[in-house]
Amino acid sequence: MDLDLANALIAAALEYRRAHNMKPLTIAVIDAGGHLVALQREDGTSNLRAEIAQGKAKGAVAMGLGSRALFNRAQEQPYFIDAMNALNGGALVPVPGGVLILRDGVLVGGIGITGDSSDNDEACAIAAIEGQGLVADTGG
Repeated sequence: MDLDLANALIAAALEYRRAHNMKPLTIAVIDAGGHLVALQREDGTSNLRAEIAQGKAKGAVAMGLGSRALFNRAQEQPYFIDAMNALNGGALVPVPGGVLILRDGVLVGGIGITGDSSDNDEACAIAAIEGQGLVADTGG
């Protein structure tokens, strides 16, 4: 994951959001090691959105599962997700919108999007990733 790809992913997600008349978004792109590469917050988003977007992306990469899978697991095994969240300093956000990014079957990073419904956040992430010729893994 480099800055050019991260910025292209963000631009594609925002384009998809605008084309589908969704609410303003905050988007975080991280590399495979969980390090923030790029983050953008549109006007009109709340002040906690940057942390939420990063929590979706970082949680997905840290657990090796898209955040939809983490959401499902939180419903089935809430104590496990609570423990993982504690180990992660409370920054794990187990709701859809955190998507793993794969190239040729290899993890290159993750994207976390927040601002609209979780399903719409995830749809923006998938569109952005696939638009770059990469594979999106939501865990769903």
